[in-house]
Amino acid sequence: MRAPEADVFLADCPTRLAIEIIADKWSVVVLFALSRRTYRHGELVEQIGGISRKVLTQTLRRLARYGLVEREAYREAPPRVEYTLTDLGRTLVEPIGALTDWARLHGAAVAEHLDEAGRGAGRESAGSAG
Repeated sequence: MRAPEADVFLADCPTRLAIEIIADKWSVVVLFALSRRTYRHGELVEQIGGISRKVLTQTLRRLARYGLVEREAYREAPPRVEYTLTDLGRTLVEPIGALTDWARLHGAAVAEHLDEAGRGAGRESAGSAG
């Protein structure tokens, strides 16, 4: 049986928690990268432009707590740690793929609207300054 749609508006709704996880700025990007293959931390930093090591570590820890990413540490010298999607994490590959396809198709239009809104905001503040 399907839960009522209004539940997503409740603060303690599991659906809302799941949406908040994937709505995080870096979560979808990290999950998308891991959908392609297993990565080491440094490889992910190189793969994902603009993410700091600290933010990547925080994102991976959060995704691991939610059961979406698995961290495997190997006992060798030098130490090696790899990250991969769990079975639950792999259930997000298709939805993230759909979001990524949408972004590829419409990202330029979104950026164009943002630029126009920025130019409009500049005119509004210039007009109200006098």
